[in-house]
Amino acid sequence: MTRTVRPEDPFTDRQALVTGGGSGIGAALVRALVDAGAHVVVADLDELAAQRVADAAGATGPGTARALRLDVTDADAVRAAVDDVVARAGRIDLLFNNAGITFGGETEDLTPEHWDAIIDVNIRGVVHGVAAAYPHLVRQGRDGWGGHVVNTASMGGLMAAGLITSYVMTKHAVVGLSLALRTEAAAKNVGVTVLCPAAVETPILEKGHLGRFHGRDYYLKGQGVRRPLDPDVLAAEALAAVAADRPMLVTPRPARIAWRVGRLAPAFANRAATRFVAKQRRLQARRADRSGGRA
Repeated sequence: MTRTVRPEDPFTDRQALVTGGGSGIGAALVRALVDAGAHVVVADLDELAAQRVADAAGATGPGTARALRLDVTDADAVRAAVDDVVARAGRIDLLFNNAGITFGGETEDLTPEHWDAIIDVNIRGVVHGVAAAYPHLVRQGRDGWGGHVVNTASMGGLMAAGLITSYVMTKHAVVGLSLALRTEAAAKNVGVTVLCPAAVETPILEKGHLGRFHGRDYYLKGQGVRRPLDPDVLAAEALAAVAADRPMLVTPRPARIAWRVGRLAPAFANRAATRFVAKQRRLQARRADRSGGRA
């Protein structure tokens, strides 16, 4: 079996692009990469947020950061962003497909527009990044280490529970894409890692709520963790996983245990998830009653 040629240092003076870099996990990845000596393009639909992250990270070094407004649903724009990195630096080493959105609530409340939006960002956004960068990485891999693709999925990509059905669907797709691509990429000296964290302290915990859904309660209680993971802790673990060429990062420890139990006993995991959804509905109803019927 052909093994990927690994560099001693995959970050110092490497060229990286991080989508969704203006906040949350993406911003933490930018900070970690710059601290490790990489030169990072902070790509985000919110250019001002990307600029703030780039300025703050670049001020501390030793790497550098610059901001770019990027809509990952635009395949041409993603390709242009990747090609620009290659034109400036001669190569791209690290692609972090991190941009993502979520919707939480009853599936019957999702409109076709909701489904289109989450598919466009969470699946097609990753596909666009891979389609733009992977050919460059393959070409680079002919002479040594080609680079590494890192896709941000979720525990929702490994286990399934209702009320975040569209999110779970997209993250399962990201996991499948990543693991399948890795089996091709190894022979081409390109690494692929998928990140599957439990709840992380990011703005996504408070976004995409439909009806009575309360994301913070759902993600914490559903994934068996007491508090959201610090995004900077996740970023440090992610870079360690890339350096070790690991196929998947599942974190923290309670999430890994839940995932392993689910793999060994899928019927048990499904029953537990069904009970969890029923409990969440009861909690949401009580919260609505206390607030006078408001969501």
